[in-house]
Amino acid sequence: MNPETPETLADAARFIRSGQVSSEAMTRAALSRAKTSQERLNAFIEIEEEQALEAARAADRALAEGRANGPLHGVPLAHKDMFDREGFITGCGSVIRGGDPATGTSTVMKRLTSAGALSIGRLNMSEFAMGPTGHNMHYGRAFNPIDRDRITGGSSSGSGAAVGGGVILAALGSDTGGSIRLPAACCGVVGIKPTQGRVSRHGVMPLSFSQDCVGPLARTVEDAWTVLKLISGPDGLDATCLDAPPLSELGFDVSGLKIGVLGGLFQEDLTEPVGRGMETALSALEGAGATIVAVASQDLAGIAELANVVAMAEAGAQHFDWMRERPDDYGKQVRMRISQSLAIPAPIYLRALQIRSRMLQSFLDGAFADADVLIAPVMPFPPPLSDEVDVGDSPEMNRVVAGMTRFTRPFSYLGLPVVTLPVAKTPDGLPISVQCIARPWREDLAARAAGCLERNLSSESIPLLPLSAA
Repeated sequence: MNPETPETLADAARFIRSGQVSSEAMTRAALSRAKTSQERLNAFIEIEEEQALEAARAADRALAEGRANGPLHGVPLAHKDMFDREGFITGCGSVIRGGDPATGTSTVMKRLTSAGALSIGRLNMSEFAMGPTGHNMHYGRAFNPIDRDRITGGSSSGSGAAVGGGVILAALGSDTGGSIRLPAACCGVVGIKPTQGRVSRHGVMPLSFSQDCVGPLARTVEDAWTVLKLISGPDGLDATCLDAPPLSELGFDVSGLKIGVLGGLFQEDLTEPVGRGMETALSALEGAGATIVAVASQDLAGIAELANVVAMAEAGAQHFDWMRERPDDYGKQVRMRISQSLAIPAPIYLRALQIRSRMLQSFLDGAFADADVLIAPVMPFPPPLSDEVDVGDSPEMNRVVAGMTRFTRPFSYLGLPVVTLPVAKTPDGLPISVQCIARPWREDLAARAAGCLERNLSSESIPLLPLSAA
């Protein structure tokens, strides 16, 4: 293995600490990949070469003086363009926010910096994180690293493309209705949407304040778990970030674990490759010692609609002033969606919030009565062609958005933790991914099931594009 192109975050940190490679050399290799892949992936809005190399040299000096900053000392990463860093622009995939540098740093970026990681740039995203397909009128869409004609998924499109395309080992994304899980699924990588309140959102672009989550996309379950542990924990700057039980060490043994299979919505209109992928995943878990059970659940299609009501009403409030003052600075699709959100009646929005805890308890009492982890597809179909879902502000927009997110939105509304990973591929190499869902604060169980699948299905899951020196 070339120390400049490690396969995991643990390898990267170990190579730097042992002196097998400098942070500067590893960062130069990552910057080279970022620049040479732009035509192929369009994953970056901005590559921050000078600042990244300065940070890498500082990391090397600190190590030479016996001061390692943390478990990711000197490791280069990159993140979705929505996390404030003092002195850097936070553009949010828009032109409205693309001007003045941030005056403070988000808690998640502070925590990654404290862990020793550095950033090589801002990753592409759907404008203001509003779009499950990943299209962006201002910066162009990021391209799927497996098939350029397919979507990356959104809104964390650049994160999925950069990680899946072999540019970086991990990236932060955000998830309000599927925006980590969809790009992870489309690009064949791992994504974790944590329990609502697990990770601070201080200094993070808001979309839907009661459903937004921050989480990692990575090339392995263990790497995603490493990043999630580093960014998690209570934060006095974010009252919604709770003092929850800390994350445990990652395990892979599913012996005795009960795996629930959701029916209803999650078995409707599945394409043959997705159905086969589900069977493959369940067979692997059963073979590893888990027990597969069918579970009862309420109307999750209705819950998906509640998720949309909450997300869009809150997005409309967030963008109200800009929509009055700068409507032409929005892309057509985003402007249309926000315009529609302003028509949601206040009683409907408040009712959706009011019944949320009751709906969660009902779901836990039903679906988790006899199960530790639930398994469901991420989408009912493989990653679609870009042309099929690039509908702009046409009447087809709502149908496309609902179709892309109908399996992910319910768990956003309920605030549950989800680990997404590829378990199979279509004959033409497209990834088929599943969601491993757990009770609140039990990310460890979802990750244990996902890690078991990753270890047992390596020959069937999507082969990642390797990191290369250039």
